[in-house]
Formats: sequence, C-alpha cells, structure tokens
Amino acid sequence: MKAPTGPFDRPAAAMASLLFLFCFCMSGMATASNAAELKPSGTHLFILSGQSNMAGLDPDLSFRPAVEAHFGAENILIIKDAQGGQPIRRWVFDWKNAEGVAPESAGDLYRRLIKKLPHSGDLPLTGWQSVTFIWMQGERDAREKHGAVYLDSLHSLTRQLQDDLRTREINVVIGRLSDFDLRDEKYPHWTLVRRQQQAFADSGPFIRMVDTDDLNGPDDDLHYTREGYRILGERFATQSISLIGERLKKKPQP
Repeated sequence: MKAPTGPFDRPAAAMASLLFLFCFCMSGMATASNAAELKPSGTHLFILSGQSNMAGLDPDLSFRPAVEAHFGAENILIIKDAQGGQPIRRWVFDWKNAEGVAPESAGDLYRRLIKKLPHSGDLPLTGWQSVTFIWMQGERDAREKHGAVYLDSLHSLTRQLQDDLRTREINVVIGRLSDFDLRDEKYPHWTLVRRQQQAFADSGPFIRMVDTDDLNGPDDDLHYTREGYRILGERFATQSISLIGERLKKKPQP
C-alpha cells in the first residue's frame, strides 16, 4: 500500500512552480507600488493661472465637467493659482521693462503656483501624458504701460514651465484681454497687449487664444458674470481638449 503524501512530499518541480508563483506575485506587488508612485504617467495635467478674471473662474462650474467628460475624472489633475490685480512680472523671473530695467523682485507668484504641483523632492513630477497651461491676465500690464514687453513675457513664462516640468510639449491656452478699454482709450497699452497676445497665439502650433469680448459684465465692464465665467471655462476646455488631441496624434504609437 502506497503511503499517503503530504505537502512536504511533493516533487521538486511542483515546489519550484510554487516558488515561481510566489516571486511573480511579489513582483506584481512591487510593480503596483511603483505605479502608484508614478501616478502622473498617462494622466492629463491642467495648470490655470493669472489675475482677477482667472481668480473669478471656478473650474468646477464648466471647465472640470468638460475635461472629465472627455478624458475621465480619474485621468485629470487641475491646479489653479491666481491673484487679482497682478502684473505678469510676478510670474516671470527674468522680466524687464522696455528700457531693460528689472524690478527688485519678480516671479514670486510663479513659485507659489509651482509649489501646488505634485512634487518628487524639489522638482515637479514628470511623466504626464499631456500638460496644458491656461493663462488669463494682462489688465495690469496694460494699465502700467508694459505692453511692449508682454509678448516676451509670455514666452519667458512658457519656458519656465517647460524647464520645471522637463518637457517642451506644453500646450498653452490664453484668454485675450477684453475690449474693456477699446472705446475710451484710457489705457493706450490695452490694444497693444491684445496684439501681443495674438502674436503669441500665432507663434506656435500648440498655442490657442480664446475671445472674451462678449463676456464683460454689467458692473464694471471688465469682470464677468457667473454665466460669463461659465462660458469662459467652456472655451478654455474646448481649446485644451483640441490641443491635446492634436498633440497625441503626433506622438508615435506604442
């Protein structure tokens, strides 16, 4: 009569199979852990910044629903940091006026914005499937008569983001300065800033500008109503989704 066998009497091949299965499971756990650490990979990052009309924009009103509907809520991250009444030099480190004079300090609001991004040590995380920067600003620069350097400022701001996120592939959507002062011409650089914004939008295939001339609210003809901000968010989302789609089409398929 054959003696009964127990788990310790199994052939060596069976034990080897169990050992392989154990190692495979452990490897899978490690891979899952690493994936959690590298969560930005395969997701879409949206960075919103600027002065008062960006500060007044609630992404949850229309922007977030639009991009979530297109990409899936689990695949997007929206970072917003804006402050009313601020010139672009507070976001641009190497800003200089038309005479080549630099301010005593610059870029402090950019530092605040960057700190809100997911970080690995001192650097923002990389590996995003797409990065889209959405900018709404320019009133203060028009009033301070810095329109002549506004185009250079926009390019400098974009390069800062490219350097910090370690990618050249950043989509940019800007809201054009409204027609608030086109009738009174109290601020002669108002039209100049608008022209500089158009020149920036025309300077690359992955830069878009949205029109805001029809959004001026009744209170001060400068800021928007709740409905105006809802429409602005929709326009930002539409252009962002379009740019991301065009960018992904150009990427080599795995």
